[in-house]
Amino acid sequence: MKKVLLILITGFSLVTFWMSACRSGSDAYKTQAENPELMHRGMRRITDIMRHDIFSPPVASRIYAYSSVAAYEALIPGYPEYKSMAGQLNGLTECPKPETGQEYCYPLASVTALMKVGKHLIFSESSMEDLQETIFKEFDDMNMPAGVHDRSVKFGEAIADHIIKWSKSDHYSETRSAPKYTIDLKDRARWVPTPPQYSDAVEPHWKTIRTWVLDSARQIKPIPHLPYSEDPKSEFLKAVKEVYEVSKTLTDVEKETALYWDCNPFEVSVTGHLMVATKKISPGGHWINITGHACRIKNAPVVKATETYMLVSLALADAFISCWTEKFTSQLVRPETVINRLIDPEWHPFIETPPFPEHTSGHATISAAAATILTKQFGEPFEFRDSTEMEFGLPPRSFKSFYEASDQSAMSRLWGGIHYRHANEGGRLNGREIGNYIWNTLELKTK
Repeated sequence: MKKVLLILITGFSLVTFWMSACRSGSDAYKTQAENPELMHRGMRRITDIMRHDIFSPPVASRIYAYSSVAAYEALIPGYPEYKSMAGQLNGLTECPKPETGQEYCYPLASVTALMKVGKHLIFSESSMEDLQETIFKEFDDMNMPAGVHDRSVKFGEAIADHIIKWSKSDHYSETRSAPKYTIDLKDRARWVPTPPQYSDAVEPHWKTIRTWVLDSARQIKPIPHLPYSEDPKSEFLKAVKEVYEVSKTLTDVEKETALYWDCNPFEVSVTGHLMVATKKISPGGHWINITGHACRIKNAPVVKATETYMLVSLALADAFISCWTEKFTSQLVRPETVINRLIDPEWHPFIETPPFPEHTSGHATISAAAATILTKQFGEPFEFRDSTEMEFGLPPRSFKSFYEASDQSAMSRLWGGIHYRHANEGGRLNGREIGNYIWNTLELKTK
């Protein structure tokens, strides 16, 4: 009888201890917290909010870069083989360190940093808060020890505060109050606003933004544009006529491709007196989505996924600075303006011309930069199915490599009637060079 009573008491004590451990936390949370989907969802929400708030493509790239660097810096203390970007990215000083001898959940710290920086840089803060509550509830449901949870959140917030402080020194705030682009109608080679909105030039002072890995905005220059000429035998007018002639014989495949890679957050459709705005994903957002696809295909663990988002975001950000510097240095006129002026006053491109100068193609540049990083990270060939444009009524597309996708995006600008072939090729080459430079310059792991 005493033995039975002792067994019952012992058994009851073990059950009580087990239940108490579940309430106060156990090691089970460590595996659950490594789920990369929490990071994927965070990056996707940032993309969706930026589309809703209509951030320009260069500004969107800045948000991706700061958010992903914050996520990376808050995560890597749990992975000693990874190196901080402090001292490697321009202006980024040593980040806060976790307390020695204390336990942390670094994926929780990483998502906390991502959310806080993203929330700071966007308009729709409530949307970020909704996701934050959902993700934090998932971490709460992991039965993580309260001390580990609170300590991790606090560390993630410290990293976020450090990144936010860093962001305030990149000259972005100065560009918000800088003068608008000056239109010069006397210079026929110079860009002027285009139909249907005739919008002001987007981010004419982006060349003053601090670069991320490049040492300056002009470190890696694209090929120069074709000299403006109205001579029918000139290379420039031949390029103009090519855009016009191609537009007359577009195949269904070429039309679909132009629409697929349009990615114009400013698009406005005009029917009579009715103007309807469509909020589309930005070019950078498209490649962030492709990054998510690639990580899922490779079953990339959370640290690999976070690293990849950061590298792609940095490539996008520096590629935009390089491209925009060229755009607002050369200030070359768009095909639509020249065709209307010299060939056909009623002509309009298949997709809407975005509001900034011609050379080089931004989409070609940033796509090539992102594709280069992803190719270095995951190899070639790499087959993937991109469903980014499904929400805009376009079917998924399959690609055999990231370069196939980026080359297609470059060609789509000619088929869309918004760029000369030379601008697309110049952007493609420039983007690949920038992507390679970033990959070869950053040291991600200890040797």
